[in-house]
Amino acid sequence: MRFSFTLKTGQAFDVVGFGLNAVDHLMVVPEYPAFDVKMRLREYRQAAGGQTATTMVALQRLGLKTAYAGRFGSDAEGQFGLASVKDEGVDVEFIQVIEGSRTQLAFIIIDARNGERTIIWDRDERLAYKPEEAPIELASRGRVLHLDAHDPPACERMARAARTAGAIVSADIDNVYEGLPRLLPLVDILIVSRDFPHRMTGISDERASLVELKARYGCQLVGVTRGKRGAMLYCEGQFLESPAFAVPGACRDTTGAGDAFHAGFIYGLLNGEDIAASMKLANATAALKCRSLGARNSLPSARELNEFLESGPGTL
Repeated sequence: MRFSFTLKTGQAFDVVGFGLNAVDHLMVVPEYPAFDVKMRLREYRQAAGGQTATTMVALQRLGLKTAYAGRFGSDAEGQFGLASVKDEGVDVEFIQVIEGSRTQLAFIIIDARNGERTIIWDRDERLAYKPEEAPIELASRGRVLHLDAHDPPACERMARAARTAGAIVSADIDNVYEGLPRLLPLVDILIVSRDFPHRMTGISDERASLVELKARYGCQLVGVTRGKRGAMLYCEGQFLESPAFAVPGACRDTTGAGDAFHAGFIYGLLNGEDIAASMKLANATAALKCRSLGARNSLPSARELNEFLESGPGTL
């Protein structure tokens, strides 16, 4: 099945992103701890993360031209996070540093047996965007605008500006936020975490919830990432499923796998692939990311991604 989108050409960027960044404190433990115990960690690392910032870094590594708009705190973590984006070559013209605020933090407990993680996070409210603060000038500069839907009213303004300019709007959403019903009708590609369709629609059946999401909000394509079960999309009355790939050398950390999936999917779209092939690229990008700790450390280049797929990797 082919994408029905008409992609603009001649834009300054392939993809522009508006959303979260974070600094992650990753702790690997032998197994997830029970209540009221002490456990020695096996490994610790501080790493840059955040949904949209990580997706822009992933796309940049795949050879696309990207820009990111988001807010960092004026603390040491903010300096670390901002440098991590700059060093990857992502355009940072629309990044802001908010004096006196703390960069979003996440403490991530990773089970060494399978790489699955639990995230404990906090976001300084001073990093939030009011609608009138949305950098709508950037929204019109990309062929695709990618959002994570935090600060929905500001995201709504970005999506409207992008659509007016003829850009495609992609969203990665993992929770229900106030104002989402006004944003979702402006999203063309809505691929969400596995629990979101149930939370948003109240429908527990996975396929029925995707059908309802599409009917209710009119997105051209809706889908869900499902971890080891890969991903499923619903488009033009059809369901498409794509299996996850086995992680080379075993899964070490799933942090950022969804962000990598979105990057691989958008990469396929912008390279003229059909939907099924884009899903395969997305799952492969996510698998390669899971090889090491952190959301970005093992994000692949385009060459590495293609070599992985040509090797005939096994699926889960």
